Parts: sequence; C-alpha cells; structure tokens
Amino acid sequence: MNDPGLDEPIQQHSKDVEQERKNEIDFQEDEQAFLDPSRWWFASTAFPLLAGTFGPMASAFSVCALSQNWRVIVPHGPGGNEAEGFVVKDPGWLLAINSISLVIALIANVALLLNMARRLSFSIAQPITIVGWFIASILLIALVVTATYSLELPGEDRALTQAFYYAILAAGLYFIIATLMCITVYGAHKGHYPQEFKLTMSQRTLMLQTISFMVYMLGGAAVYHRVEGWKFLDAVYFTNYTLLTVGIGSLAPKTHTGRALLFPFAIGGIVILGLVVGSIRSLVLERGKKKLGSRMVEKKRVQMLRKMHKKEGQHQKLTPIESAEQAEQLGMTERQRRKFEFELMRQIQDQATSRQKWNALFISGSAWLVLWFVGAFVFWKAEHQQEWSYFGALYFAYTSLLTIGYGDFTNFSNSGKPAFVFWSLLAVPALTIVISNMGDTVVKGIRDLTDYLGEFTILPGEHPTRQKAKRLLTSVRSKFDKDEGAANMMDHPPGMIGETEKQDRGGSHREAMATDCIAGAVEKEELEDATEAAKRGDELAKSAHEYHYQLIREFRNVLKHLGETPPRQYTYEEWAWFLKLMGEDEDDQSLHRKAPINVRSKKGQEPDMQQAASDGSKQQRRQWSWLGNRSPLMGEEDEPAWVLERLSITLEKELRKQHEKKKNSSKGQKEGDGMKPSSSSGSSQTLEQQGKEG
Repeated sequence: MNDPGLDEPIQQHSKDVEQERKNEIDFQEDEQAFLDPSRWWFASTAFPLLAGTFGPMASAFSVCALSQNWRVIVPHGPGGNEAEGFVVKDPGWLLAINSISLVIALIANVALLLNMARRLSFSIAQPITIVGWFIASILLIALVVTATYSLELPGEDRALTQAFYYAILAAGLYFIIATLMCITVYGAHKGHYPQEFKLTMSQRTLMLQTISFMVYMLGGAAVYHRVEGWKFLDAVYFTNYTLLTVGIGSLAPKTHTGRALLFPFAIGGIVILGLVVGSIRSLVLERGKKKLGSRMVEKKRVQMLRKMHKKEGQHQKLTPIESAEQAEQLGMTERQRRKFEFELMRQIQDQATSRQKWNALFISGSAWLVLWFVGAFVFWKAEHQQEWSYFGALYFAYTSLLTIGYGDFTNFSNSGKPAFVFWSLLAVPALTIVISNMGDTVVKGIRDLTDYLGEFTILPGEHPTRQKAKRLLTSVRSKFDKDEGAANMMDHPPGMIGETEKQDRGGSHREAMATDCIAGAVEKEELEDATEAAKRGDELAKSAHEYHYQLIREFRNVLKHLGETPPRQYTYEEWAWFLKLMGEDEDDQSLHRKAPINVRSKKGQEPDMQQAASDGSKQQRRQWSWLGNRSPLMGEEDEPAWVLERLSITLEKELRKQHEKKKNSSKGQKEGDGMKPSSSSGSSQTLEQQGKEG
C-alpha cells in the first residue's frame, strides 16, 4: 500500500536519524580521543613517518656502499693511512648482491610512498615494504660479514673503505624501519586504527622532501667528484657538512668552477633542509604534542579528582545540586558549582600544559645529550690514529652539533666520515627541536623576566607601573570575593561582548571569509523576518527568528577565532552562553552529573562512557560534567572548532524545523484551497435541488 503523503516525511525522518547517528559517532570519537593509548598513535603515525624519513636515507647509504670498492691496502712508510690506500677490486658476486639489495630497497620505498599518497592500498604496500627492507638488510649483513672474515689479504696491511661502513649503516636502518612497520601492521590488524595513513599534507610530503634532500646531496657530491677530482664518498662528506652549515673545512673547493657552483648549491640545499626540518618539527611539536597533551590532561584530571575525593567536603562540590537545602548546605548554587568545576578544569589544563612543555624539553634535551656523548665516543674510537682524547672528541661533537665548525678537529678515517654523515643528519633536526622546546619554557621565562624588570626600571611599558600594581591588587582581591549575581550573568551575550576586544590574533582563511559572508546574509535575513513578525504581532515567529539571528551572529563571531595562535580559550560566561544557544542551561541540574574518575572499566572492555538514561523524548541529551570525559574541554579539538561545530548542528536543526513548518503550512493552505471549489459546488447543487422541489 502506497500513501503518497507519507513518502517524503519518511525519507526526511530517515535522513534526520542518519544525521543524529553521525553526530553521535563524532561525539564518541571526541570523548575517547584522550583515552587512546599514546603508543598506538606512535604505531599509526610516528612509525610510518620515521620509516618514510629513514627509508630514503638508507637507500642513499646503499648507493654510497655501491659506489666504491670495500677494501684498500694501506701503504707502508710515514704518512701512510687508510684514506690514501690502494684499492682492491671487489669480486663480481659482491657487486651483484649489493645491487640487488639496492633495487629491492628502492621498490620498498616506492611502495611506501605510493601508500602514503593513497595510490596503493595498505594491504598490498605494507608486505612489499616490510619484506623488501628485511631482504635488503639481510643481504647487506651477509656481505658485511663476508667482507670482514672471508676476503682477507694475508701478509699485508689492509683496511675497509667508507663504502663498507655505509653498508653497515644501510643494513641497520633497513632492519629498524622494517621492524617499526611490523608494529604498525600489527596495530592495524588488531583494530586499534584503520588500515590507512591519516596524515596531513606536510606529513605526507615528508618522505618526498627527504628523498629530494638525499638526491640533492648525492647529486652535488657527484658534481664535485668530477669538478674537484675528489673521491665520491669524500665529496659526500663535503656536501653533508656544507648543507648542514657545519663548515668543518677539511675539504674545500680549489677550482673557480667549484667555488662558483657553491653559491646556488648551498642555498638550494639549505632551503630543502629547512623543509625537511619543518616537517619533522610539525610531526614532533604539533601533532605529537597535541595527542600526548590530551593524554596528560586525562592523567592530571584523574589525579585531581582522587585528591578531591579524599578531602572532606570537597567531593560534595562535584555532585549536582538538586534541592534548595543542598544548595544552602554547600553555600553555592548549581551555576556557581559548575563554574567551580570549570575553573578547576582550567587549572588542570594549565598544569598539564606546563608539565608537557617541560617534559618535551627534558626528552629532546636528553636525546641531544645522548647524540653528543655517544657521537663523541664513536669519533674517539674511529679517529684512534689521530690519537684523539675523549674530551677532544666531545669538543669536536659539540662544535659540530651547534654548527660552529672551527675545523681544528676533523675526520680522516674511513669509519669516521660515514659516521659523521649519519650522526649529523640526526643531530641538526634534534638541535632544532631542542631550541623550539626551549622557546616554550626557558627562553619564554627569560624573556618575560627581562620585560618585567625593564618595565619596572628604565624601559617604558604599555601600562604605567601604578596601573599594573592596581591591576595585580584587584586580581588578588577578586579571588577572595564571593561570586554574586551568577544567576544574572547571561544578561549580555559574552560573544557580543567579545566583539569589542581585539580578535586579530589569528589569520583568516579565504574559505572562512566566504562562509562569514554567507552567514552575514542569512543573519540579515533573519533579522528582517523577526522585524516583520513583530509588525504582524506574531510573537512566536519573532522569537524563533531572533533565536536564529543569535545563532548566526555567534557563528560568525566564533568563526573569527579559528586558527588563532595560541588557540582561543573561552571564559565560563562565554561557554554558558554558547551552551544556552545549543539548548542547555547551566542552571538545569538534570543535564549534569558527577564527574567519573575512571572512564575505562576492566581490561579488554569498552570504556564506560556512562550514557544518560533515555527518557523517551525525541532528542535525548546526555548528562555531563566539566571535569568528566564528556567535557568540551577534553580531547584534541580546539574550543572554537568545537563550539562552531555544535552551533552549526543546532542551526541546521532549527532551519530544518522552520523549513518543515513552512512546508506543512503551505501544504495545508493548498489543501484548503482545493476543498473550497468542491464545497461551493456542493452547496449550489443543493440549492438547485431545493428550487426544483419547490
């Protein structure tokens, strides 16, 4: 049975249900973002990016291992050293296996690159990548062992060339990154994340940037090998410390051609290196900091709640106030209690952010120290013929790490030069990350202290000293004042008050500007409709249009806050206003709950999100707390983005209701108009019949 009047409403209802389901999924993802263990973020994002970075580097080292014979005979007499030894030709099978290893590794790199670019599926690319790198590593390890123990030169002093040590580095890198990718595949197989790389544009291009830098360095080495007559691997050593701006000076161009080529070569390489370091910094300092920061906030939240439950009288402030007696006993209203929760959550965020910054500085600083001391140890052992002391090696490593490069210490051994190339490629990005982390902690503290002392001594500040002292006294006094008049705090919308402040802290994008223009047109239309409804005396329509006007206005205000640095944080009054626009009242305790301490239950079970009981209404709302897992202050999403998304959902629902109302009213009007002719026709027929009978 087909009822033509029900098809469209049923379709519309199904769309509404689907949209509600999508919004519910988004909410659950936001709630559980901070619950995901950080180790799986490393497996899903950090490990593939490490493989994409070190894979091309390992292949470049394989090229270096193939470019030169592996053995030399050290000449006798004064001044004889392994760097000037007589080359011993490698057997053909060694070159063949070395070439096969390089080809297989290149295929593995291409498969990973295509997978990151979403040109090849995860299930096809990862086996090729992992198996290829393992095979390349095993082949190189077999060649290294064979060259060390089987191809000896009896009766003569022999040494191994730089190519041999590059093969060791390549074999080790292949094995490590293949193992990391095995962990990535295992996590995807267990369902901890989807079988695809959800990477940003800068992260996806990191591998291409690394390939570009390594090709640029090796290409420059080939040019200087030809122009200056150097050995190819010596030229690689030269291009490495040139592009990394270390400037050791053991090798320098002697010809006019070589010196002229240095001008474009150096600047081009430094630009490419800056792109690589920028992408690594984006990975470590932005995405990694955001993910690990959410986990740190969750841990700090749990610690704070446990402390409050142990203190007498404090845990009662976490329970919603349901009666006047409870409010009188506690000495605060429900809104004041919610504000207490909000301010406590802000305190948790500040403490977690500060701790995260110092932890990041400690980790990056420790990595830098390890590179310094371990690198010095390697150089001390490698340059034993120069009789370096460990302190001298520390001095050399330190001046190289800071890209000072005096040149009084330099590598001459065949093992020291490849070690320096690999070590410096790790050290320079590590130093960049340390400096960035110092900018958020140590440097910021020194800058603030300097500005503070300067403004109180000889340097003029933005505000007089008396005004600063008065502001400080006012802020201290306000902490001890009671929060009165909280029930009337929504007399003026905070979003509109915020318009008087400076809001140019972040750059606006072209899409945001276009959205703002569209929203402005709709806002004007809603205001005109509200005015017309007021003239007609339709108070209900007037209230609806004014509500839509407020929603669109706040939508435009929040849109300006996107992309600000640092991200915008709203006050409690602003949050209360936004929630009121979304249909939630901070005075209504029915939507509030006591903050749960442990969100997860037993191991292997789903997290206990403590869903609110269904009341059978069309739109179910869930209870939440500012200190709970459902708080909008939890998770990785910035506050303007969260508010903007929820305002848009609310506005979409309201406009859909308005559209349905207009549609139903016009439909009813058409049906009424259709019934009028039939009624007049029937009455005329009745009159005619009565006339005949008369």
